[in-house]
Amino acid sequence: MAGRLEGKTAIVTAAAAGIGRASALMFAREGAKVIATDIDEKNLKSLDGVAGNTATPIERIAGITTRRLDAMDKSSIEAAAKEIGPVDILMNCAGYVHNGSILECDDKAWDFSMNLNVRSMFWMIQAFLPAMLERGKGSIINISSVASSLRGLPNRFVYGTTKAAVIGLTKAVAIDTIRQGVRCNAICPGTIETPSLEQRIKAFADPEKARKDFIARQPIGRLGTADEIAAAALYLASDESAYTTGTLLIPDGGVTL
Repeated sequence: MAGRLEGKTAIVTAAAAGIGRASALMFAREGAKVIATDIDEKNLKSLDGVAGNTATPIERIAGITTRRLDAMDKSSIEAAAKEIGPVDILMNCAGYVHNGSILECDDKAWDFSMNLNVRSMFWMIQAFLPAMLERGKGSIINISSVASSLRGLPNRFVYGTTKAAVIGLTKAVAIDTIRQGVRCNAICPGTIETPSLEQRIKAFADPEKARKDFIARQPIGRLGTADEIAAAALYLASDESAYTTGTLLIPDGGVTL
């Protein structure tokens, strides 16, 4: 039985861990040729296998190749687009979570967050979209967040601002390409169990309490998993979502209820 992405080519940013990794693996399992990219070459080339704890390098999984790519380097992105050629699926996962209110956000934190969370998507789409338009098909998937225009969360000032911008970017691209065969959608997760979250939890004075607090704000009673977000991405990447563009998928455990 053919996979849901059989014959398609996908490029995924921030694929060394978390949602990007899970999505790259899921896309490959469903038959796609996947170019998994990240600035973190070490972890990109030594990712765990689908079942976990198998220490299967991602390059050994059928359909996946890895490539170092700095999502904040426009020239590198443009070079990658030329070398890779047309893709059917572009998934923008690169992002950074800054902790703090507006009074705790300096210009450096603002610029870094804007560049990684928003400008990188602008550059990636601008580089890979022309080939999609030329072929009259393509699916762009952007990772936003419930911390955005959907919901204000404490100490997520610049993060929420950037993720709201991602929603606006997504809808703008969607309307401009709606008659040309290209779809652009965003996923807005709640709190997801990822290495990034684990690092943030460990930075608290009381990590155990911090984890309980993260879980407590999820009405469903638990954190989400990267595989659950990857499943949402699979739907948007597949032809099953051919009538879906400019839409927000919100797997958030009920945070926005």
